[in-house]
Amino acid sequence: MSFDHQWNRIRETNPDHSANYAERWRNLAASGHDIGGEARFVNAMAPRGARILDAGCGTGRAGGLLINEGHTVYGVDLDEFLISVAEEDFPSGEWHTGDLAEFDFAGAGINDIDVAFCAGNVLSFLDPASRRQTLSNIKSTLKPGGRFVAGFGAGRGYDFADFIDDVKSTGMIVNLKLATWELHPFEPDSGFLVLIAERV
Repeated sequence: MSFDHQWNRIRETNPDHSANYAERWRNLAASGHDIGGEARFVNAMAPRGARILDAGCGTGRAGGLLINEGHTVYGVDLDEFLISVAEEDFPSGEWHTGDLAEFDFAGAGINDIDVAFCAGNVLSFLDPASRRQTLSNIKSTLKPGGRFVAGFGAGRGYDFADFIDDVKSTGMIVNLKLATWELHPFEPDSGFLVLIAERV
């Protein structure tokens, strides 16, 4: 089944979107902006030398920082241009082009993952019809006790309560909800959600 993801629709409307997106992040890093909040969060969760899945990795900006911390990082993204940037900037990572809902993780040897994460509002770009399949497919990569963490903002078409229900539908248990990657507590009116769930 082919899904109608929002990211692909944006690329169809603007063929330069991916290149502009990659350039924006490179410029932010070059100008000294802190773009490592998600990576620091995941690094704190992970054992040393962990196997980490960057699900919806884009340019590899977060996964690349985790490689520098000594982790083995696998990245998957449906945007072949962004994957080419990740391969260029972080050649020691293992980067794949594919749809998270349908990607053959086992066939690619992506298993026994300690932490899988979705940063950068990745989940809000999914075709709603693919959400549970995507989450189940990501869960399949985790070792028992492995954890999944995702963060995205409100008002992007994916209600937080629906997301939590979708996570629970996979059999994962929700461990923690936060309002930022800097560990602020989640409140009913929070405009951002970072959720940690565990494969049991």
